[in-house]
Amino acid sequence: MARKSAAKASTAPERENPVAPALLAWYDRHARVLPWRSPPGKFADPYAVWLSEIMLQQTTVAAVGSYYRDFLARWPTVEALAAASIDDVMKRWAGLGYYSRARNLHACAGVVARDHGGCFPDTEEALRKLPGIGPYTAAAIAAIAFGKKATVIDGNVDRVVTRLFKIETPLPLSKPEIRACAETLTPEARAGDFAQAMMDLGATVCTPKRPSCNRCPLEAMCEARAAGIEETLPRRAPKKERPIRRGACFFVTRGDGAVLLRKRIAKGLLGGMMEVPTTPWEGEAQEDAAHLAHAPLKAKWKKRAGLVEHTFTHFHLMLDVFVAEASAKEAASADGIWIAPEDLADEALPSLMRKVVQHAMPDEGPLFHRK
Repeated sequence: MARKSAAKASTAPERENPVAPALLAWYDRHARVLPWRSPPGKFADPYAVWLSEIMLQQTTVAAVGSYYRDFLARWPTVEALAAASIDDVMKRWAGLGYYSRARNLHACAGVVARDHGGCFPDTEEALRKLPGIGPYTAAAIAAIAFGKKATVIDGNVDRVVTRLFKIETPLPLSKPEIRACAETLTPEARAGDFAQAMMDLGATVCTPKRPSCNRCPLEAMCEARAAGIEETLPRRAPKKERPIRRGACFFVTRGDGAVLLRKRIAKGLLGGMMEVPTTPWEGEAQEDAAHLAHAPLKAKWKKRAGLVEHTFTHFHLMLDVFVAEASAKEAASADGIWIAPEDLADEALPSLMRKVVQHAMPDEGPLFHRK
């Protein structure tokens, strides 16, 4: 049987494009069951779509599930989320990473509640005017929640389209070509289901390594499969090596066991989150004396063996950890908030600072299992 070409099919009228019917039929049988998703053929709640898509940015489905359920239980509507304090939102987001998303989430809820009567706009253009909503999220909400013809492109879709059309230009230079090709596939009807089907296909079948081409509903149309190069695509431009920054944290307790934390400034990296007091993060290694000049109080500091390491998008961080127990007089002079150890898990501590706490308290066992 002759292999059908998705690239050639895309130049024909949409009704002749075989990709959408084949993929939607597959989706009707194999759609993943996710807490924010409606069954095939039904529109999803815009609030649920928005909340899940913001959480899923730069994060895996497995990591998001408990956070999504917690947020929805605490704040079941966009109005409820808008009425929450930003500190509460940041606490519940702690550990999910990319914390500007949480700040934008709260800001967006406020705009929707105040300026749109608690209803999300139903067009990509209007959605993109809201805080924290870019092209991808706007398209996802428009398609999945409102059934609008919108092309949704995430990492999974990048991979599916790259292989389907045998796009050999490395990412990210191939992004415009991927979008142009993807737009030819999006159907007028069931655009939301089609978007989710593309994501599911990339997540479960058209995987980065060892794709299960024999289970793919688009195998006969895939140009990369025909050429035998599916596992080599998408190609990527060489990544720049991340620079290394260094610093130190100061984990101090007082007589009742409380731990000193402080709140980071609202803007910038980890903005608005709680932290174990830390030095500036420099490119060069510093002597202990230089670190201790930044200690939050005078005390008998001891350096823990080993380092806490954490990778951010643009750099890798290596931290020494100093520990101390403050006297009553020393504790009174500290600038920060004293938190009981049993309450640490409820604070808005980012993943980096949770690593610092565990490094400083190695005998306490896991402190941050999500409830």
